[in-house]
Amino acid sequence: MNRTIAALFDLDGVIVDTESQYSIYWNNVGVKYLSDPDRFGDKVKGNTLRQIFEKYFSGREEIQQEIVENLDKWEHDMSYDYIPGILDFLNCLRKNDVKTAIVTSSNDVKMANLYREHPDIKSYFDVIVTANQISRSKPDPECYLLAAKLLDADIQNCYVFEDSLAGLAAGRAAGMTVVGLSTTLPFSRIEDKADIVISDFREFDFDKLMSIKRS
Repeated sequence: MNRTIAALFDLDGVIVDTESQYSIYWNNVGVKYLSDPDRFGDKVKGNTLRQIFEKYFSGREEIQQEIVENLDKWEHDMSYDYIPGILDFLNCLRKNDVKTAIVTSSNDVKMANLYREHPDIKSYFDVIVTANQISRSKPDPECYLLAAKLLDADIQNCYVFEDSLAGLAAGRAAGMTVVGLSTTLPFSRIEDKADIVISDFREFDFDKLMSIKRS
């Protein structure tokens, strides 16, 4: 059995504190294009652009293009502050020979904005999986299974860190141990969808990760 341990991290709401900014953008999209005042951002959280367009804007190419152009501008100007404790935790994983990956629904254009603000972020991860590398998005487990394959890690030794319902479901469907972060949704919304829920990475280390019991 391959004994490689791997930690697989969603990006928004897990590594960087951006979800509230996305909620503002997508809520505005819902009001403008769908006459939907009921927090459209919550409905599309964790979905790729392709999923959003297929479900809500199918056949409306001009609107899709407007949304993409406006989203690119929005992401360019967003702040990408780290979730508290994440860098210390990543360094701790490195010291314990844990392989790491970013597994995100973001595309390569968005990632370029992240790299511009945090040019050192790539050094913390062995693999980065984006929306451009997969055909099926969360809650499908394809992205996490791909990351495990690229890291040469058995799924039994993989730990998924997620904040969204779609992401948590993807980790479960992949058969991996799931750590939920209550950075985006309250504890009560995700506690039954993860093996453990944490508020952020402060006071969370390798030993606590290894003590998690899979449900």
